[in-house]
Amino acid sequence: MAQNVYDRPDFFAGYAQLPRSLHGLAGAPEWPTLRSMLPEIEGRRVVDLGCGFGWFCRWARQHGASHVLGLDLSDKMLERARMLTDDDAVVYATADLETLSLPDRGFELVYSSLAFHYVEDAARLYATVHRALIPGGRLVFSTEHPIYMAPSAPGWRIAEDGRKTWPIDGYFREGRRETDWLAPGVVKYHRTLSTTLRLLLGAGFRINRVEEFCPNAEQIAANPNLAEEIERPVFLLVAADR
Repeated sequence: MAQNVYDRPDFFAGYAQLPRSLHGLAGAPEWPTLRSMLPEIEGRRVVDLGCGFGWFCRWARQHGASHVLGLDLSDKMLERARMLTDDDAVVYATADLETLSLPDRGFELVYSSLAFHYVEDAARLYATVHRALIPGGRLVFSTEHPIYMAPSAPGWRIAEDGRKTWPIDGYFREGRRETDWLAPGVVKYHRTLSTTLRLLLGAGFRINRVEEFCPNAEQIAANPNLAEEIERPVFLLVAADR
């Protein structure tokens, strides 16, 4: 079973105050890029893996999805999602992505935002998702970028010339990483970019698009804290077709 850190009171309290928790998709700077990678939503069956507060589930329904299934391991997340949702065509359920089971050819779109880096067995997950999509269906997901996940020490360093640098060490040492983010002892699984793409291809996917998120000038002007994100990628965004 995957670590259920989101139900820890200290973690959940911190997560609930993040801009993406308070403002939904509008609070996620990578959302415009992710949205551009989505297929037509109208009339489609959609599943959101790691749905959190259900922001994408509700957006998909508002844009014409016929049915949306939101899955998450966290009871606290699902409780908040149900509280915010008033739509019988949006269903939430508990699921562990490590042991995920989905109906064969049950969906036209599988979506996931910042959940896959908590999964140890990515090959199994991608194979399960591939079977769950109809031919021509699409997987769109974001995950922490492997460069961001492989620092030699947490946080930035200041170079001799005054520039901020993000130290990288052990990029090719894949596997379990433990970090302090919102709470101590958060477990994630580091995979190189090439491993992620190779596993997707091995599951039978065709890579449609890959983006390494970088904020644009307008986003930085609105939120100057995003300026440091141009120094190294934080998010990896992928669209892959069955």
